[in-house]
Amino acid sequence: MFNFKSLLAKPFAKMVYYRLQKEAKTAVKDQQSILNQLVKTGSGTIFGKDHGFNNISDYESFKQAVPIRDYEGLKSYIELVKKGTPNVLWKGLPIYFAKTSGTTSGVKYIPITKDSISNHINGARNAILTYMATTGNTAFAGGRMIFLSGSPELERVGGIATGRLSGIVNHHIPAYLRRNQLPSFETNCIEEWEEKLEKIVEETLGKDMSLIGGIPPWMQMYFDSLVAKTGKPVKDLFPNLQVLVQGGVNFEPYKTKLFETIGKEIDTIELFPASEGFFAFQDQRGDSGLLLNTNSGIFYEFIPLAEVHNENPTRLSLGDVKLGENYALIINSNAGLWGYSIGDTVKFVSIEPYRVIVSGRVKHFISAFGEHVIGEEVEQALLKAASELNTSVVEFTVAPFIQQGAGKSYHEWFIEFERAPDDLDAFSKKLNEYMCEKNVYYQDLIVGNILEPLRITPLEKNAFIDFMRAKGKLGGQNKVPRLSNDRNIANDLSDYIKK
Repeated sequence: MFNFKSLLAKPFAKMVYYRLQKEAKTAVKDQQSILNQLVKTGSGTIFGKDHGFNNISDYESFKQAVPIRDYEGLKSYIELVKKGTPNVLWKGLPIYFAKTSGTTSGVKYIPITKDSISNHINGARNAILTYMATTGNTAFAGGRMIFLSGSPELERVGGIATGRLSGIVNHHIPAYLRRNQLPSFETNCIEEWEEKLEKIVEETLGKDMSLIGGIPPWMQMYFDSLVAKTGKPVKDLFPNLQVLVQGGVNFEPYKTKLFETIGKEIDTIELFPASEGFFAFQDQRGDSGLLLNTNSGIFYEFIPLAEVHNENPTRLSLGDVKLGENYALIINSNAGLWGYSIGDTVKFVSIEPYRVIVSGRVKHFISAFGEHVIGEEVEQALLKAASELNTSVVEFTVAPFIQQGAGKSYHEWFIEFERAPDDLDAFSKKLNEYMCEKNVYYQDLIVGNILEPLRITPLEKNAFIDFMRAKGKLGGQNKVPRLSNDRNIANDLSDYIKK
């Protein structure tokens, strides 16, 4: 597969790759320059005036002026922006809000500015160009590419275009790639996932697909639909399929089944994107670690995980991090996010250049399918359902069930009831309804028929006490995690399932 695009991609990929290599060597210096520029621009904003930006002279004085915050800590400023007030967190108004699931705040509205949009667009572009430069493989540039994403249709919040990040980014795909892009805009706008998936299969069958991007469970459903419709492995349908671009969830649980469905192993490119910014991407084959995006309008800070809940934790800039330590990732950006904790933890696997792996979340969570469900959401949903249906709960924990055969994956709730519901199915349905209210990502997966509604597995009386005793963790400060991103606790609890 060779064409003019493939030929042109080679020098462009090399040029971008060499620039990124050069920037990787000046990462610490670039970070200091970015901080200086952020403070200079931010001094003219409401936030900057509230926090004495004019008195900031270095990183130490910056830390004194700007406390660590989550979304709730910035919410009062975001609300001003939503009312149309300019120069609140960054100059002017954002050009977009990326709509994402929150914690105590419900839905979050993350600003994307004219200055920060390039971080999202160029990050993914640079990842693909780096792959081209390091492997010499540019042939796929001439084939069709599919990006399984959210709807590009946007609503208006306070006059600002608002939607899922993947839908926003879809509007910025360059023209030379858009001609190769599938599915069509009309199909991409379909909200119901199974209907959308059917149309995607129709549009892509018989096409020369060379690159597929998306969250792994979405890619798996797409591949399964192709195989079900044709009876052929994916490699026979798309003989020139060469690259999977993936991120958002841990790839490992999906890797084996994905390659089995394709019928062969192909190259993958891992990304570390979020609504708050595009932070890192895979820049080498074989070894773990994603190259930190150090010269793209974001100044990073790192808090040792052991101190993350301290009132005054240690805050480190890039030049002070150590290999192998878990850090909570804090960002300051030209989107107007200041001292912002994104909730992810990272671990450096390389210093020259700076490469990280995403090691987890600050809190227990489930994001096996990209849903980012947190403890507060499950606790509040369960309390609400139990109160409404006259049920009481002793203890519970939730784990993902990743379906390897027929059927869909789901969340499995292991619950020890003090007073069990009269109708367990009705209780499950109500609990699932409240989970959808609490978490928009989970709702999207349920409404889109990507996940089945949650299932409840009742446990015997004293199940969690007996479980903790067996683990030698009964008493003291030991607690059963509300959420797990794997099946370890779930498997251990199988001995305590109510007969």
